[in-house]
Amino acid sequence: MVAVRRSGRTTQEIRQTTGWVGLSFRRVTTRSESVRYGFRPEHRREDGRAIVLADNHVRPRLEPLAAKVPEITIGFWVLKLLTTAMGEAASDYLLSTMSFVGFGIGVAGFVSTLWIQFRTRRYNAFAYWAAVMMVAVFGTMAADVIHHQLGVSFTMSTLFCALGVAATFWAWHRIENTLSVHSIPTRRREVFYWLTVSFTFALGTAAGDLTASQLHFGFVGSIVLFAIVMAVPALGYWRFHLNGVVAFWWAYIATRPLGASIADWLSKPTKTGGLDYGDGPVAAGLLMTALVVVTYVAVRNRRMVTKPVPAQLKSAA
Repeated sequence: MVAVRRSGRTTQEIRQTTGWVGLSFRRVTTRSESVRYGFRPEHRREDGRAIVLADNHVRPRLEPLAAKVPEITIGFWVLKLLTTAMGEAASDYLLSTMSFVGFGIGVAGFVSTLWIQFRTRRYNAFAYWAAVMMVAVFGTMAADVIHHQLGVSFTMSTLFCALGVAATFWAWHRIENTLSVHSIPTRRREVFYWLTVSFTFALGTAAGDLTASQLHFGFVGSIVLFAIVMAVPALGYWRFHLNGVVAFWWAYIATRPLGASIADWLSKPTKTGGLDYGDGPVAAGLLMTALVVVTYVAVRNRRMVTKPVPAQLKSAA
């Protein structure tokens, strides 16, 4: 037990005078006692568990211990394209075959996978990419409902989603002073991250529909367009020292309409410029491919974590 001096008294003295119990974390029986003895309403253990004081009870709250997003590698971008394309095809299939029931399935999957992701304490490949998949499905549904059910044009829905992304970026940077995905160790930053991801998926769907239908680029033309848009920040970061955060989010946003255009090209009828494989088969094929890649990434990461480094080998010798 570590005694910490607050307001001129140690925690050991406080325990003796208040009947304080607990072996691995500090506990005060009421909020008034916490104020009396100089404790803030929230304390943390070394394992990251926060103790939130309320009247007559102490309630634990979990906070992330480590960044819960994957490393930005080629595998990350491959999975991002696969999941975005899968989300587009799956959303179209659910809405076209089951209507509001399909929409309910998308909402349920969105909420449940995000709940699991928020409950994890560190990055888990299956939890993270399952959440991304369902955000892709729900983001596509949201953009489609705005256009088809509410009658909002592709231009206006794209503008609305872009404003949502911009507002989230502004609030995130204003409050946290960063937009880096390498610095998401707290719950609040994690909320900002997933809110941004959700808006980018809806934006990508609306932008892809805008270029393919209203601007008459077609599916192949949209694929070429957004591939170029995605390549610009990659080239800028590689050759011209473009800010890494700017390059990441630029490319991240561009992958959504690129993946959606690829899915539409594969699934839509030939009369609209597609290959007519169907939404269901395309979604199933992309899902299986994504699961294989996620499994490979998860196994590879686990081996890298458990593999001893040279320093450990020397110390063992």
